Amino acid sequence: MAFIKEESEDFRIEEVFSLKQEETEEQTDFMEQIEESEELSEGEEKNHHVQTGEKSFTRAKNSCPQTGKTLPNKKSLKLHMRVHGGEKMHTCDQCGKSFTWKEHLKDHIKIHTGEKPHTCDKCGKSFTLKENLNRHIKMHTGEKPHTCDQCGKSFAYNQNLKIHMRIHTGEKPHTCDHCGKSFTRKYSLNEHTKIHTGEKPHTCDQCGKSFVCNGKLKIHMRIHTGEKPHTCDQCGKSFSLKDNLNRHIKIHTGEKPHTCDQCGNSFTCNRSLKIHMRIHSGEKPHTCDQCGKSFTRKEHLNEHMTIHSGEKPHTCDQCGKSFTRKQHLNEHITIHTGEKPHTCDQCGRSFTRKDHLKIHMKTHTGEKLYSCDQCGKSFEKKDHLKGHLKIHNRDEPHASHSSFSL
Repeated sequence: MAFIKEESEDFRIEEVFSLKQEETEEQTDFMEQIEESEELSEGEEKNHHVQTGEKSFTRAKNSCPQTGKTLPNKKSLKLHMRVHGGEKMHTCDQCGKSFTWKEHLKDHIKIHTGEKPHTCDKCGKSFTLKENLNRHIKMHTGEKPHTCDQCGKSFAYNQNLKIHMRIHTGEKPHTCDHCGKSFTRKYSLNEHTKIHTGEKPHTCDQCGKSFVCNGKLKIHMRIHTGEKPHTCDQCGKSFSLKDNLNRHIKIHTGEKPHTCDQCGNSFTCNRSLKIHMRIHSGEKPHTCDQCGKSFTRKEHLNEHMTIHSGEKPHTCDQCGKSFTRKQHLNEHITIHTGEKPHTCDQCGRSFTRKDHLKIHMKTHTGEKLYSCDQCGKSFEKKDHLKGHLKIHNRDEPHASHSSFSL
């Protein structure tokens, strides 16, 4: 499962932009308004003085020498200059992070205290900042006023549109200093960095498994809850991941866009093609650490490991018989149901197992799978070969001389 999707960006906005960018002009205006309010509250006479003809003189006098921006008073100008000087006077005594504005420190402290005073009256979700609540509310209203002029996709927040535009421009401004990999979003870089540090702060309280990011933990929890929110509208089958639903839908459409350039075999997803390519390359990256046997797929290694452990995790709920592989359990269940899903298209005979159908098909093709390595005679069935071998092995009743060729 992936895990960076554009549609998740709207939901993560409260985390990605939980603290305001200190360098933006909007925040400077916000703090200036606060300081101006404090300055004006000192006296009505001073307020009147600012609003008279001397106002233009005061504003010209209190101008930023770098940007030319005019501030209402000397105190506001002094605060504004911190933006250019990089001065961060307000420091968190819990984690050491510093901020230009005291208000930003107050907001930051809520991360440590867990305080979330702003609550959505529709779903009950709470936020540390009011602006994050306002952004969240757009999820309920469905409002998406910011539209991409290249592909027409709309977003609830302008910042998400800006990030989306990087798909078209190819811009990836956030680079990992460990491996050089770049990302469109800082949040994605932060999550990626945990791969190098080994940090997995999000732990499942039911099985103890840990994850790099909270999103992956939420998806993992569906294993325990059985939640499958993504449903196919054609057959009703449900999936825990949207990616799995998208791959499944290709079964109905017949779409197989990923084609092997060596044999022409096509697949619904790129991952299946990559695994298939190991047939041609001979690559078997998954090796058993007990016997050294290698496999092309990890799930095959996992199944193989049950041979060493003796584990049989798949149990029939009707007779209690257990199996190492789920496929074997599924085949076994047909004994109880009487189901024979594998049908010969030439004579209509049905079988419980696919390999039994393959053997049966040899009766129509005339192919004989089982050959005697002493005289070369071939047989359709293994039992027939065993009976034949007794002719050669009368003097060696426990010897075995046979070959099985596909």
